[in-house]
Amino acid sequence: MLLHVLHETAYDYVPPVRTAQHMAHLKPANRGRQRLLSHRLTVDPEPAQQTEAVDVYGNTRSFFSLQFSHDTLRVLAESLVETGASEEPADSQPWQEVTERMRYHRGAQYDPASEFIFASPYVPRDDAFVAYAQPSFPEGRPVVEAARELMQRIHADFEYETTATDVNTPALEALALRKGVCQDLAHVMLGCLRSLGLPARYVSGYLLTEPPAGQPRLVGTDASHAWVALYLPAREGPGLWVDFDPTNDRTAGEDYVTLAIGRDYSDVSPMRGVIHGGASHSLRVAVTVTPAEAAAPEEPAAP
Repeated sequence: MLLHVLHETAYDYVPPVRTAQHMAHLKPANRGRQRLLSHRLTVDPEPAQQTEAVDVYGNTRSFFSLQFSHDTLRVLAESLVETGASEEPADSQPWQEVTERMRYHRGAQYDPASEFIFASPYVPRDDAFVAYAQPSFPEGRPVVEAARELMQRIHADFEYETTATDVNTPALEALALRKGVCQDLAHVMLGCLRSLGLPARYVSGYLLTEPPAGQPRLVGTDASHAWVALYLPAREGPGLWVDFDPTNDRTAGEDYVTLAIGRDYSDVSPMRGVIHGGASHSLRVAVTVTPAEAAAPEEPAAP
């Protein structure tokens, strides 16, 4: 599937910012089931310096510097992406076998996915996660089947509520609240899987959404999205990452665009920076995902 993505971020500052350094994760991934055909990042006002670098997880980080006074900042990322169907095994090994495979064994070959077993800034390993996950993980159950049920339970048990949490809410708090947004539900599922000893990573990206029947597709009404990928080590050869989306109770398909991967949201936030000045600010974000054949050439207006 060919998908066209427009992601606009707009800041207004009072008083003006004197200088600023920013980092963005806004360039979609070019690996696996996904091919990046084109990408353009436009910054207004034009920065004094703009560079790119690849981080330890293979994500593209964009850096730009504004060394002059400005009271607005507009960042527009436009991408064309070709996506394919996600690979999912017909069957999978028991979940305890996966945890045992991922443990440290003297003389065994190191698997980079083992990094995703450990705690991260927003997602600790905790007995509360084990208690919540355990009903889905009886002894001997295939790991994909167990993870799918865990995803379904999170989807059913948690209320999608945009005002209940913010970007800094830790996963344990979201677990207690039983409320949150896609970031929180992904963090909770990560906490459950990792606390059982299963490697899982945070995925940020986009999801193609269809308007109600008879309604036009609106510009700027989509949003960035987040889900979870569980690692399945192979008995021979490379392992496989399987995507689970607890917010929508489904696995990722051609309508998902991967932006970046990491341990949790702290590794992949769309934009962050350090500014000098600008005591207060307002933020507006507009995301539009469309099938490429229907993509409008006009840039979206900030809401």
